[in-house]
Amino acid sequence: MVLLNAIYFKGNWEQQFYEDSTKEQLFHLSNGTIKEHPITFQSSRHLYYEDEEFQAISWPDVEGPVSMYIFLPREKVGLERFYEILNDNNWENWMLEFDYYKVNLGLPKFKTEYEVTLNDMLKSLGMEIAFDQKVADFSRICPIPPEVYIDEVKHKTFAEVNEVGTEAAAVTSVTTGIRSAEIPVDMLVNRPFFFAIRDNDSGTILFMGEVTNPNS
Repeated sequence: MVLLNAIYFKGNWEQQFYEDSTKEQLFHLSNGTIKEHPITFQSSRHLYYEDEEFQAISWPDVEGPVSMYIFLPREKVGLERFYEILNDNNWENWMLEFDYYKVNLGLPKFKTEYEVTLNDMLKSLGMEIAFDQKVADFSRICPIPPEVYIDEVKHKTFAEVNEVGTEAAAVTSVTTGIRSAEIPVDMLVNRPFFFAIRDNDSGTILFMGEVTNPNS
């Protein structure tokens, strides 16, 4: 018996990226090399937060309480140092700090996949018997021989970000005179970054991952 678990997420973002805004730009890989990659641009108001370690931006799915978060470590920090400070306590504090700013955002198109075989992990959690051909007992779901045992458990995730999305017609931005005069923040995501997709009602992280060499 083979068990497969797959998760796929496709969101229609409130703030849409338009295809004619996409340009080939330089993306700096973690090994020091540089590649050309399509980066799509947008200038709009977003939930944004920054500190000495990173810049971060969030934008919501128009159809539900889900948002994508992009964390771009500062050039001198990098992903390894960012992961040292990425913990539950800091994450919750960061979520409280996001506020609306006008952001000139450049975001690379990317696809990311992750696949892992979970046999060893599940055995370490006490499921050794289920994988043992001689002693596994699944007779209550398969009463007829041959006897069934678990041969492999695989988990796979897939996430894609590109320009395609739905712009919500009902979304309205109201700004004051002070806000309209604010200086935009520049955020060009042209080096390795961390991303997460979060359910804002429960605070649950649905996806998380890193992009070190984007593919589109």
